[in-house]
Amino acid sequence: MRDLTDRALSTATVQGATYADVRIVHQVDESITVKSGRVEGVAAGESEGFGIRVLVDGAWGFASSNRLEAGEIDRVAAQAVRIARASATALRHRVQLDDRPPAHGTYATPVGEDPFKVSLETKIGDLLAADQLASSVKGIAFTESTYAALRSHTIFAASDGSYTDQTITHVGSGVETNAIEGDEHQRRSYPDAGGGWQSAGYEYIRGLHLADHVEALSNEAVALLSAPQCPSGNMTIVLDPSQLYLQVHESCGHPTELDRVFGTEASYAGTSFLTTDKLDAGFRYGSDLIDIVADATAPGGLGTFGWDDEGVAAQSVPLIKEGIFVGYLSSRETAPRIGRQSGGAMRADGWNRIPLIRMTNINLLPKPGMNLDEIVADTDDGLYLRSNRSWSIDDRRLNFQFATEVAYEIKGGKLGRLFKNPTYTGITYEFWRSCDAVGDERSYVMLGTPNCGKGEPGQTGHVGHAVPGARFRNVQVGVGKW
Repeated sequence: MRDLTDRALSTATVQGATYADVRIVHQVDESITVKSGRVEGVAAGESEGFGIRVLVDGAWGFASSNRLEAGEIDRVAAQAVRIARASATALRHRVQLDDRPPAHGTYATPVGEDPFKVSLETKIGDLLAADQLASSVKGIAFTESTYAALRSHTIFAASDGSYTDQTITHVGSGVETNAIEGDEHQRRSYPDAGGGWQSAGYEYIRGLHLADHVEALSNEAVALLSAPQCPSGNMTIVLDPSQLYLQVHESCGHPTELDRVFGTEASYAGTSFLTTDKLDAGFRYGSDLIDIVADATAPGGLGTFGWDDEGVAAQSVPLIKEGIFVGYLSSRETAPRIGRQSGGAMRADGWNRIPLIRMTNINLLPKPGMNLDEIVADTDDGLYLRSNRSWSIDDRRLNFQFATEVAYEIKGGKLGRLFKNPTYTGITYEFWRSCDAVGDERSYVMLGTPNCGKGEPGQTGHVGHAVPGARFRNVQVGVGKW
């Protein structure tokens, strides 16, 4: 591989590139779906190729191929240079990269049990066991149990002497159980809507203990059919980690992506209200309990790695400190425009895609004092919301609406009745300013989003979120019916 990367960088430089990097990526993946006690699908895939990125006259060029051959390396490197040279004729801002040190070394996700060596029969058996228990509850219309794994081996080299070798492994699994009566449909999910995901091996899947949770989940889905509609009004809400992580993702992670702020993401998924005039200006994003970091070193996170796809070392970058906005997710190109250095947030979802600014692990840090149960006990009147059902947020990441699978009434510090179809709405910074309790380490859990879309052509990012539970006051709660 070193011969191929050296050739790519040499050819690009000879052709006129002032900077070049190359990624050689080999990916394998597999997935299993079980529906209502039957195996619905089993899939496996493998992909290998390389992508070359170059700077010429202050503009980027990128080209890729799935043929790892010397002649193809030369052709693709030359093509990337031609693209960059053509792009330079329409520049608005000349690219200036920060001066990160050359990257060297190896990194691999800590894996206790290699998921790709666990037998297919074992994986299917684990899903069937959970799925059949979920289906056994009277009133359940259908169930779905899923498993997936992805491994990516990336060699990165750059013309500044960087050379890294890293292997990332992600696994996920979950159960969804659905109850239907007439036109009423209710669902419950474990461990999360879309499944639980981590950077780990099959030991994480075993640790979910899917079969131990699904009967109670199914009973709750059936109970929701006859539960009263969630009340409306300004209320106190307590968000379970299974909902709070998505709140962080949509209303804290995406707004802090610096390419959105500069407008490069506008045509696909919107920009951001978090303009650069708010940086270092004391802008209050949330209450003084809110500390949010982008931490690519957090154990188990889908955004954990050794180096990003620009060769910037994994690090923890403060985004919000004691409620004050203090930082962005950035790249070697965007960070110098605000007088900073890259926070290492550039990633691509494969060899044939150019890296983009992506969330790493956007974590809401726990606060000592109360665990989640104690926050509930400290709440006289409100709602406890768990497991996302739907979300909507405007293209500046400012106005949002979320729906959860279930709400539990809080009366006198105790959980009470179930309510169905809960929704809540807000304005991002007003919502986070209303937070008056954040759970401690005892409810702090790493969750993952394996389907974050961004870019044109589109890329799917795997990002992590470690969160505890938290309480918010005077939130507008509404009623929806599906």
